[in-house]
Amino acid sequence: MTSTLETRTVTRWVSLRPHHGQVPAEDLVDGPLYVEPFSAADLPAIAERAAGVVIGSAWMQDFQLVRAVARLGLPVIVQRGHSATLEEWLGVADYCVAEGNDQVVLCESGTRTHLEHVALDLTLLRAAKARSGRPVLADVSGDPSLAPAAIAAGADGLLLSPSASDADVAAAREAVTLFGALAGHEPPTTLPEARAAIDRVDAALATLLERRAELAGVVQSLKPVGGFAGRDMERERQLVAAMALRAPKLGEERLAPIMNAVIEAGLRLAEER
Repeated sequence: MTSTLETRTVTRWVSLRPHHGQVPAEDLVDGPLYVEPFSAADLPAIAERAAGVVIGSAWMQDFQLVRAVARLGLPVIVQRGHSATLEEWLGVADYCVAEGNDQVVLCESGTRTHLEHVALDLTLLRAAKARSGRPVLADVSGDPSLAPAAIAAGADGLLLSPSASDADVAAAREAVTLFGALAGHEPPTTLPEARAAIDRVDAALATLLERRAELAGVVQSLKPVGGFAGRDMERERQLVAAMALRAPKLGEERLAPIMNAVIEAGLRLAEER
């Protein structure tokens, strides 16, 4: 399975459907966005201006338009209809492949509940990844606060509407960086992919180290004797042993100097405050 859509990222998209074909697509498509067409009449402008096409959840079974979209040769994001089954969803991707376009990424867009809310089906998202072997995004346009949960559940990236606020975009990107580093286990196949994966892990590591230093400062303020004089070496040995269970390839011998440096950095920071 191939795709030129970069995963572990936040993708912006715009839908032409609310305009019902009354506004020329040329006036609405500006910049490297993924675009959902209203009709086949929008496709020439999309082919010229857009980064890719979104097969929207509302018309994923309009197979004539699906085939026309696939023939553009652009990357395609296939949203799941709110009542579509896994087989129906994957079937749309198969239609695109049948037209010679294997640049297909799936996108979980939610199931309509009895309360008329749309809830992401993260179990179905994981099933789609396992069955198709394709990347699967999560559309969090309706509720960007779901970004961390979606990435933790295995989403390869997020879909956000262009109307999302800068704060929502920043929070979604942070979720992709931090939670993606913890949840992603797909082995990179190129040097840029490997470096990008390391960058995500480093970003998560820096965030955790900062948080650890803050908590260590609280501990120092609560101990009868703080600072270097109050170090509990037995507790530190237990800490390293517990970490070695999670990182057996590193083991206690390699982890011990790492954690000693981390602990001492936290103690120095606490003394400076």
